[in-house]
Amino acid sequence: MTSRERVSVAIVGAGAAGLMAAIHAGRISEEGTGPIVAFDSAVKIGAKILVAGGGRCNVTHHEVLPEDYAGSSRNAIRKVLRAYPVDAVVDFFAAEGVQLKREETGKLFPVTDKARTVLDALLHSVESEGVELRHPVRVESIERTPEGFDIEGAGVAVLADRVILCTGGKALPKTGSDGLGLELVQRLGHSVTAAIHPALVPLLLPDGDPIRDLSGIAAPVTLSVRSGTGRSIAAYSAPLLCTHFGVSGPVVLDASRHLLAARAAGDSAEAFVDWLPEEDRDAFEQSMLAASGQTTCQGILRGRFPERLLRMLLLAGGVEATDRVRTLTRVRRLEFLEVLFNHRIEVVGDRGYTFAEATAGGVPLSEIRLDSMESRIVPGLHLAGEICDVDGRVGGFNFQWAWASGFLAGRAAGRGE
Repeated sequence: MTSRERVSVAIVGAGAAGLMAAIHAGRISEEGTGPIVAFDSAVKIGAKILVAGGGRCNVTHHEVLPEDYAGSSRNAIRKVLRAYPVDAVVDFFAAEGVQLKREETGKLFPVTDKARTVLDALLHSVESEGVELRHPVRVESIERTPEGFDIEGAGVAVLADRVILCTGGKALPKTGSDGLGLELVQRLGHSVTAAIHPALVPLLLPDGDPIRDLSGIAAPVTLSVRSGTGRSIAAYSAPLLCTHFGVSGPVVLDASRHLLAARAAGDSAEAFVDWLPEEDRDAFEQSMLAASGQTTCQGILRGRFPERLLRMLLLAGGVEATDRVRTLTRVRRLEFLEVLFNHRIEVVGDRGYTFAEATAGGVPLSEIRLDSMESRIVPGLHLAGEICDVDGRVGGFNFQWAWASGFLAGRAAGRGE
């Protein structure tokens, strides 16, 4: 073996999980144990942090539960989240000079409303803890040897006692998470889930779908994902955004993971929209039957939807704006109600990793020691963040996973255990 720079801990990937791991590895490591170095392939560190939450960075959520995540078992996810809960994250950032505020949605943002505030605090803490951040440096191979982890790539040749792999998944590849980390961890002997696919991703509707003509219109809905046999898989209530390609918005991003996972498993799952989530279907039907003889289909819906969306729903429901509600046959009334409360949308694809906010799939938590995020297969290797088979819904949950898993991995690696 040629001469290698020796380091105590090498962190590969300096996103949210990697930066948190670097900070806590630096804090707990004893003097004289060797340098701690974080590597990242990006020219500008923290791109995902900077674009999160519309540039404001949704740091976490006021209440985080295992049920907010998919992938590995909820019990396993709970153990990691419990080790570094929301209060600990709030305290960490407060100590770094970043105050967080809670919005009506439960999301926590910096009071500055600037993601740069969050990233600067993390980078300052990394420097304060004596961790060296090297970028752009692309790690291309990691090999376990009797002497340690031999790490090589463009601009890097080191031998590390311990490695923390925080390379992310495949979402937003322009930020550096292009899937190489999943290849690296498989070469080291780990498995990854059979299905790896985008999560929190906008969905595509076919050419000619009238929803695509409503670009820019948003409405609060309940979006359900059901199996081909009609079994309920998931349901979320939040705004849906109509776009020129299909649908987006928080409710679509949350539901997308479950729809794509079901289809990847061979299920002919479909998505259904309840356009009146605050209304009871039976009560609404009774109001139709009790309406005055002059009430039209357009009139009974006016004020509930933007005008263009209203016209689309009338068309999809097979009624004219001027049709009198009381004169609809039972069959036509039920067809109209079906569109309002159970409108199947024909999803033909998704916008891919370029527009996805997270990756579904990764290394199963069953292959990781949850008190240290150390591999059960490769001693000395720790994993944190999106490379694990854990993905959360919209609202700061993926950041909370990054902070918690990064904290555990960093402390354990920094202690050398």
